[in-house]
Amino acid sequence: MAVCIAVVGKDNSPLFIKTIPTQDERRFHYTVHTSLDVVEEKVSAIGKSVADLRELYLGLLYPTEDFKVYGYATNTKCKFVVIVESKTSLRDNEIRTMFKKLHSGYTDTLCNPFYIPGDDIVSKSFEVIVDSMLKTEDKL
Repeated sequence: MAVCIAVVGKDNSPLFIKTIPTQDERRFHYTVHTSLDVVEEKVSAIGKSVADLRELYLGLLYPTEDFKVYGYATNTKCKFVVIVESKTSLRDNEIRTMFKKLHSGYTDTLCNPFYIPGDDIVSKSFEVIVDSMLKTEDKL
């Protein structure tokens, strides 16, 4: 399962970042922000390709020694970043399913009439979805 899940707005401002409880949470925040450059490159490459206009899943952005970073971009230029441990063996379709579930929860949050687009996401239902995807000691 994931160790960090982030939702980043179209202006590259973080709307929601949640990590597993650890002493080095800033490392995940840094990894999310550095992955945005790769997301921008992949989105601009997809924009040039006519065949992939509807593909939102960006795949593996880059691996590090300890983690794998995956990306997803919506049509409204909102970005989702999921970081998993390198030793975790998740198939591509499992990662896609995580992003679809995350996108669905984000869409439900946007449909809330009290949510102002661009503000930080403070939604208990969205957080429940994210918590179900995060790796916890109980799931090990």
